[in-house]
Amino acid sequence: MKSRRKVAAFAAACCLTPLTITALATGTAQAHGTLSNPLSRTGTCRAENPENPTSAACKAAVAIGGTQPVYDWNEVNLADVAGRHRQVIPDGKLCSAGRDKYKGFDQARADWPATAVSAGSTFNFLFRATSPHRGTFEFYVTRDGYDPTVPLKWSDLEPTPFLTQTDPPLDNGSFVMNGRMPTGKTGRHLIYVVYQRTDSPEAFYSCSDVVFGAAAAPAAARVNPATAPLAHVTGAPYIEPAAHNHESINEAPVAAAVPDAGPAGVPRAAGVGAAGAGALIILGGGAVLLTNRRREAHARR
Repeated sequence: MKSRRKVAAFAAACCLTPLTITALATGTAQAHGTLSNPLSRTGTCRAENPENPTSAACKAAVAIGGTQPVYDWNEVNLADVAGRHRQVIPDGKLCSAGRDKYKGFDQARADWPATAVSAGSTFNFLFRATSPHRGTFEFYVTRDGYDPTVPLKWSDLEPTPFLTQTDPPLDNGSFVMNGRMPTGKTGRHLIYVVYQRTDSPEAFYSCSDVVFGAAAAPAAARVNPATAPLAHVTGAPYIEPAAHNHESINEAPVAAAVPDAGPAGVPRAAGVGAAGAGALIILGGGAVLLTNRRREAHARR
């Protein structure tokens, strides 16, 4: 009780928000991020609007878990995993990291909005970091013969990551990792990212649906510094300050993968229209912003 009083007094003196007060009092950190290019499932549903999602997959995710997991799009984490990802996260629950809160994103279905990509092509992978930390990113892709209608198992992923990055540069609120898409892939696949902190046993997880072989979509636009000013050195490795504010990077536009009706009602990859010109919708200005702000009191669960 005394420690909570001290936290409250400190908060009053420093004008901290209630959300930050909770984090200090409980010793927990706020949400930290997700892959924004290619856009993750949580990011996609948040961009669609948690209260009125447009895709069937996101509608089902909200029906399963409510809107709060979508508002907390950047919080798919495990606090004390310390690299034991395969031992801790059960098969069939990779996209939720085994957390019941995010079980709606484990749905095994072939109509998750997907990003169109080209096998073997250079790609600008972006991980939107609402609270950056030092760590290592491992990018996995599903094996040939992957069936999106079957719950995702660890054995469905290629045994080794196709891209590994440690302490990548932070640019306008996103970790930037230039690499190549896996070679020899065609059709629908899933890219699974494990972001293991090196300063903590905490790790974060991200699932992005992609379609290889379709018209390649352009890389996502960077965050606009005018709408989300960030204290960092562009292009330099991120060094976490001693006193880190976990709410310092709460809003930023990202690119959303959007489904396009394909043959027999099967969605094509994002941006693959009749003209075959790939495009991504940039969420900025008056459009939806990805944010970890809690929903208003009237929002449904």
